Amino acid sequence: MTEQLREIKKLLSRRLKKDRYEHTIGVMYTAAALAMNYGEEIQAALTAGLLHDCGKYCSAEEQIQLCRKKNIALSDAEEQMPALVHAKLGVYLAEHEYGITDQSVLDAIRWHTTGRPDMTPVSYTHLRAHETELH
Repeated sequence: MTEQLREIKKLLSRRLKKDRYEHTIGVMYTAAALAMNYGEEIQAALTAGLLHDCGKYCSAEEQIQLCRKKNIALSDAEEQMPALVHAKLGVYLAEHEYGITDQSVLDAIRWHTTGRPDMTPVSYTHLRAHETELH
């Protein structure tokens, strides 16, 4: 694990609720295992898994307010289903607070709640890791 990931892990352990943090660590390792299995980029999978729920540190209403404040466009569906909002907020936080520039990682964070056609291997691996951790 890189120094950057260790630092992000430390920050998230303070920011997320205990059960959310434990879920996050599980997704991180499951994503890495799936990446190894499918021959994908392990570091990207670890990073996406670690940051996938970084936007869930506050309530759904606060997430919507932060998106408005940061000019993050929300669809009508996201406004009506606030559980989806943390994905877009997570991309913003990953870039601006955690220094992530890898587009495959940002895409994995963005699409981990809904998926999309033609997902990148990192995004797909992360989506599968998230599903695996939830069941």
